[in-house]
Amino acid sequence: MEIGISTFVETTPDVNTGEVISHAQRLREVVEEIVLADRVGLDVYGVGEHHRKDYAASSPAVVLAAAAGQTKRIRLTSAVTVLSSADPVRVFQDFATLDGISNGRAEIMAGRGSFIESFPLFGYELDHYDELFDEKLELLLKIRESEKVTWRGGHRPAIDNRGVYPRPVQDPLPVWIGSGGNSESVARAGLLGLPLVLAIIGGSPLHFAPLVELYKKAAAHGGHDPSKLPVASHSHGFIAEDTETAADKFFPSTQQAMNVLGRERGWGAYTRNTFDAARSFEGALYVGDPDTVARKIIDLRKRVGITRFLLHVPVGTMPHDDVMRAIELLGTEVAPRVREEIAAWEAESADKQ
Repeated sequence: MEIGISTFVETTPDVNTGEVISHAQRLREVVEEIVLADRVGLDVYGVGEHHRKDYAASSPAVVLAAAAGQTKRIRLTSAVTVLSSADPVRVFQDFATLDGISNGRAEIMAGRGSFIESFPLFGYELDHYDELFDEKLELLLKIRESEKVTWRGGHRPAIDNRGVYPRPVQDPLPVWIGSGGNSESVARAGLLGLPLVLAIIGGSPLHFAPLVELYKKAAAHGGHDPSKLPVASHSHGFIAEDTETAADKFFPSTQQAMNVLGRERGWGAYTRNTFDAARSFEGALYVGDPDTVARKIIDLRKRVGITRFLLHVPVGTMPHDDVMRAIELLGTEVAPRVREEIAAWEAESADKQ
């Protein structure tokens, strides 16, 4: 069971003061967070790609590379790379470079992205949303498979026996598929034998269990061993010494961020009642003291089949010290308990077979 962090490197106004920190400051803070996550024993850190004013990381590979030389063990991934509007050649080159700098710790999490700003920015039509992703994923995997590439598609100039460099330390360079819960994308990941990341950010996490089963069935149908394919979750949350403190610190920035997105997407208002329901044991928010969060992650592993958990923190803008403390508690208190209990549960399950 792997435990880690994901972030979108948000630069929203401070809920209390209205001040907005610079992109540069937030980027430097994220590097500090990655270094701490490595030091406290977390397994992975993911940085999401966005192209708008309230998010600072348009180039996750650069942010991760800044931390690579200061870390030793933690895996470094995008979360996600918006592959539909990117050039797969450049994506591979960037993450192969990161893989070399980190000595084999880079990963790509490829997705369509739930934000659309990158499409007009890079000259793509939203009408081609699905076919762009399919085509570019095909090219990315072809580059991963072979140093010399010959390829032709409909949305990018053809490649005729050209080499793509540098080559990564890892062979193959890990490519995960990020999904918001679309059954088609889940099945595609399984058929291709690619690891899956589910954005479990609303409703009940148990509703994702059928998707995990669909993924495993598709993997088996594609000739892959489902037991060797990891499944991750990306879920909002926050940890403090006690649960009420965690909730009171996490709610204001979460409410602000969710209501901004809600106005853009036609959602209802995000209230404290909404928040408190989501942080119940059956909800999708992982907010509380270390014991509460550990129990929820363990339940997610046992009942849904998740083998990697990414705590997405912060949502909106929170004090850097509070975020650092949450990362420290996740690494020193939550992760050891989760790993120990899951290892014992898996051993017990194996003995019964």
